[in-house]
Amino acid sequence: MIKIEKLHKSYPIGKDSLHVLKGLDLHIKEGEFVSIMGSSGSGKSTLLNIVGLLDVHDEGYYYLNGQLIENLDEKKAAILRNKFLGFIFQSFNLITYKNALENVALPLYYQGMGRKERQKIALQYLDKVGLKDRADHLPSELSGGEKQRVAVARALVTNPKVILADEPTGALDSITSHSVMELLKEINREGMTVFVITHEEDIAEETDRIVRLKDGVIISDEKTNNKNNIKVSV
Repeated sequence: MIKIEKLHKSYPIGKDSLHVLKGLDLHIKEGEFVSIMGSSGSGKSTLLNIVGLLDVHDEGYYYLNGQLIENLDEKKAAILRNKFLGFIFQSFNLITYKNALENVALPLYYQGMGRKERQKIALQYLDKVGLKDRADHLPSELSGGEKQRVAVARALVTNPKVILADEPTGALDSITSHSVMELLKEINREGMTVFVITHEEDIAEETDRIVRLKDGVIISDEKTNNKNNIKVSV
């Protein structure tokens, strides 16, 4: 589903440049539940942005669903994002003046779907995350956990191939974080690939595979056995 080979990314800083990703090789199969861990400056957010088609790499190869990603203009990138990717953010990124139903339906609006049909589908996904009865509530009327569940429903509404979650529990308490992770596990069990960026060890342990970055390189790539709490190197 996601195949990265010898990936490099640098950013200019004055007359110099900052080499953020240094020849990454990473393969994520369809249906995997993977977490990317690393401290600030490790390159994990840059990696997410490249995988999410929000940024471009300098060297190397990136394949999404078998398609080589290169020379994309913003229009083509937007089409691929809408077709293959769903995003969940730490800060929820909900539109404050739209209710939960309207926030979830928004990606379908960008696909050109009619209002009645997109609201019907959005309500189904709100029901899926347990918030059907909160459909007419504004974000300001929702708890942090409810906001994140709305964000999950919005990410799912276009039926993407991959969910990209950037610190999805970073703004939540531990109990609510566990609830959100259980929801992501359920999504994964239904066959969707889930890619989580996190700096929280306990959150990473709830995924099936942990990839650790440091200074732009992968320093470990391990599968986890959640039942027995055993890590097995791959």
